[in-house]
Amino acid sequence: MASKSCPPFKKFKFLLGLFLLLVIKLGSAQLSSTFYATTCPQALSTIKSAVDSAVSNEARMGASLLRLHFHDCFVNASLGCDGSVLLDDTANTKGEKTAVPNNSSLRGFEVIDTIKSQIESLCPGVVSCADIVAVAARDSVVALGGPSWTVLLGRRDSTSASLSAANSNIPAPTLNLSGLISAFSNKGFTAKEMVALSGSHTIGQARCTTFQTRIYNETNIDSSFAASLRGKCPSTGGDNNLSPLDTTSPTSFDNAYFKNLQSQKGLLHSDQQLFSGGSTDAQVNAYSSNLRSFTTDFANAMVKMGNLSPLTGTSGQIRTNCRKTN
Repeated sequence: MASKSCPPFKKFKFLLGLFLLLVIKLGSAQLSSTFYATTCPQALSTIKSAVDSAVSNEARMGASLLRLHFHDCFVNASLGCDGSVLLDDTANTKGEKTAVPNNSSLRGFEVIDTIKSQIESLCPGVVSCADIVAVAARDSVVALGGPSWTVLLGRRDSTSASLSAANSNIPAPTLNLSGLISAFSNKGFTAKEMVALSGSHTIGQARCTTFQTRIYNETNIDSSFAASLRGKCPSTGGDNNLSPLDTTSPTSFDNAYFKNLQSQKGLLHSDQQLFSGGSTDAQVNAYSSNLRSFTTDFANAMVKMGNLSPLTGTSGQIRTNCRKTN
């Protein structure tokens, strides 16, 4: 009798999963929550103070700093959470700021600049921009009433950025459920972790251009909700007009986002795909009825995301200015 063997595609997916797990474990093993305890003991309190001030001045900034971390980490395996998203374009290279998911929408760069300047005055050349972004994301969530988590530190900054990788790796708001699951799976995340991370849309705002097609053409949307959005987002024009991703409590990190999905009030097409008769419906139901379960899973997924292929050791550099290489 012929022996059974694993189909080539399944074997590839299995090996890819093992590789991603190994990368995450190796990366996190080189990071430490006490990395700056002796070299820059005031780093974390400095970041927290600046973030609290920025969020107090503009609640939306909390979501912007969280999104900045996500868009930094999610680019690709060789450019994980490495501060590459902060690099400005140069005469010879195009960075990630002008990628489609980032152009005219990614925010918070000035807050990171302020924090970097403050830390450089305390301990020059010690704290990476990538670590600042990671800690600022955590502190932003906490400032808006969300969970905390231990940020592992010791990342170094990339000396390059990739426009093409940003365009191809960051999940688009037009993705269907299968595309979302695949995009997160490629980074080593389960569908459950994908739903938890999507819960970050309980804060922040989105531009009209990202939900225009949904409110005029899709049927799995509450009619009164769609009508109210059309007042802010005309069928043509108004691309940069804003609407909260969570219209119930847009500046509170809670589980209202999932409750909105149950009522077909997801703002983005990709949001509503999480509750559209598919495999993630049950997880949305679970998070909508159990805030603690959501915040715990979200915090754990954020730790995992922050450990995606960090530059450590002698790789990269500690930028003096987060916008350009040394």
